[in-house]
Amino acid sequence: MRKNKLTGLSDKVSDILLVVMCTLIMLVVAYPLYYVLIASISDPYDVYAGKTFLFPSQFTLKGYTSVFADQRIFSGYMNSVKYTVVGTIFSVAMVYITAYPLSCRSLPGRKWISLFFIVTMYFGGGLVPTYLVVKETGLLNNMWALFLPGGVAMGNVIIVRNFFENSIPHELMEAAEIDGASHMTVFLRIVVPLSRSIMAVMVVFSMVAYWNDWFTALIYLKGDQAPLPLVLRNILIRSEVSASQSSTISGGYAELNKVTEMIKFASIIVAAAPMLIVYPFVQKYFEQGFMSGAVKG
Repeated sequence: MRKNKLTGLSDKVSDILLVVMCTLIMLVVAYPLYYVLIASISDPYDVYAGKTFLFPSQFTLKGYTSVFADQRIFSGYMNSVKYTVVGTIFSVAMVYITAYPLSCRSLPGRKWISLFFIVTMYFGGGLVPTYLVVKETGLLNNMWALFLPGGVAMGNVIIVRNFFENSIPHELMEAAEIDGASHMTVFLRIVVPLSRSIMAVMVVFSMVAYWNDWFTALIYLKGDQAPLPLVLRNILIRSEVSASQSSTISGGYAELNKVTEMIKFASIIVAAAPMLIVYPFVQKYFEQGFMSGAVKG
């Protein structure tokens, strides 16, 4: 009886310690984003003076006003939404049709084909050869330049392949093939419906990657095709240039420098907000699918 009481007490202590640890980790992870949020609506000089540790100081929306005053911000949003949706669908589809054959035990030369794909994770042609390939294939100033050169992420393929191998019973697929189902039928009728959790993981990975990608668009696309991160970057650069050019005007540099600092924080919130809104809806599937695809059972 005494042993059971001690066991129950130790379990409660362990639970309390886990809750405290998780709370501390959550604060460490969440505070930087919270700090950026309150800094984006505070006076920059108060931010640098350390007056916004927990709460805003001298509330202002000048940073957001300056960001949304640029007409290109809305076209940037629309471009980012379009690139993210198209790119996510393309990348997830490519990952699936690559991972499924690699998960089939009957595929001839499966190990060598997998090795061929894995090599691409460590070796690449580099920026200049990739640019020349994109140029020669006529993809410059075309949104497909964002997707085709790197549409298949081998790390994601490995995660999905492990999920197919370890989470979907091989006997189920064999039974379907015995009943006359083709590989395409097995893939569409069995594999895809049973892998929605790992699909959610791939969707999140792809969405975040395409939403935050500005460098690829900077290289391959024109200004009117720029996604939101690239538009925000250009707004910030222009505000910094304006601040430096106003140094000869009395009081001009200080005011423009304040606006520039507010734009920095506001841009982070504007760019991160859509992904923060979407993530809670797929969190359950994300956790389940990621653990199933990453851990070999």
